[in-house]
Amino acid sequence: MDYSFSPIGVVHSCFSDKFGVPRQPRLAPAATGQIELLAPYNREEAVRELAGFSHIWVVFVFHEAKREAWKPTVRPPRLGGNRRVGVFASRSPERPNPIGLSLLTLDGVETGEGRVTLQVSNLDLIDGTPVLDIKPYIPYADSVPDARAGFAPQAPDKQLPVNFSATARQQLEKFSATYPNLADLIEQVLQQDPRPAYQDRAPDSERVFGMQLYDLEIKWQLQNGVVQVIAVVTQ
Repeated sequence: MDYSFSPIGVVHSCFSDKFGVPRQPRLAPAATGQIELLAPYNREEAVRELAGFSHIWVVFVFHEAKREAWKPTVRPPRLGGNRRVGVFASRSPERPNPIGLSLLTLDGVETGEGRVTLQVSNLDLIDGTPVLDIKPYIPYADSVPDARAGFAPQAPDKQLPVNFSATARQQLEKFSATYPNLADLIEQVLQQDPRPAYQDRAPDSERVFGMQLYDLEIKWQLQNGVVQVIAVVTQ
């Protein structure tokens, strides 16, 4: 049987590109955004009582995932990109059906003038992500403290130190009014080392990486195990 779904909303995210997006939710608390409900679902009664929940499950589409032939195994970044596991033992976007699930912090519900917008944080979704459904997180049903987590038993322990150059700090000042948590967001994202997994074991180099946040480009290098933020500029 075939099924078709229409988005009920769209994500407006600080992440304008896939590179740099946290590989799981709740790794970058400063990553914020909005979920805008689309017509005919943008009705105030559709979110009645939702503000009483602190977190929500968001079912979404990996709309920019590579869609080639389906493969039964994938290479999770958590395992260095060298070891294969079953696709259903992973959260890879390269799935038979490109559907994802994220647990986001719900910071507010705004309604009025024909609009319904959810303010969210701990975001791991790129701008423009289609949303298929939203469900409240219920601790007594959704939290399993003694659950086993296979090859990912705990949050990544690799936290790279992040330094901002004098130039980058001056540039951050220009954007502080528009993006007040920008420095925290950059640090939280880069601490996770967003480079492709196959580069994790490569020696440090002079390569300059570019990462897009909002309408900005963040330029950085990895030197002696430390992330050096070189510049924060408009695209």
